[in-house]
Amino acid sequence: METIIVQETDSDLLDVISYALTEGGFNVYPLLSCDENFIDIIEKTKPHVVMLDFKLKGNECMRVLQEIKLKYPHLPVIASSCNANINEAYDQAGFDDYIHKPFKLDVLYHTMRKYIPRLDFDSAGKAE
Repeated sequence: METIIVQETDSDLLDVISYALTEGGFNVYPLLSCDENFIDIIEKTKPHVVMLDFKLKGNECMRVLQEIKLKYPHLPVIASSCNANINEAYDQAGFDDYIHKPFKLDVLYHTMRKYIPRLDFDSAGKAE
């Protein structure tokens, strides 16, 4: 099962995103903060994607993004934000993609599947 680390500062929204992604077939590792040991968490969980809450003053988020990209340059990191200019700011900041809040579930699933393609399985359960 594909793993996604979701960091979101709003606990209610974190619960909703975690539930939605779990129902969508993903293994979710939810975090309320950008803890100092974020790289340790990545090494432990081996995620396919990381989603970070990119706030207006996203200094903590930017520090974590830089650490991730330094150690794991090919790991997709997606910004989630309610900032009106996130569609412009995410690329300049170094994120691979963004999700504008509020978002629809199909946008969330589509964005994740851009970086975690779903495998098609035959009747025996083997990847085709």
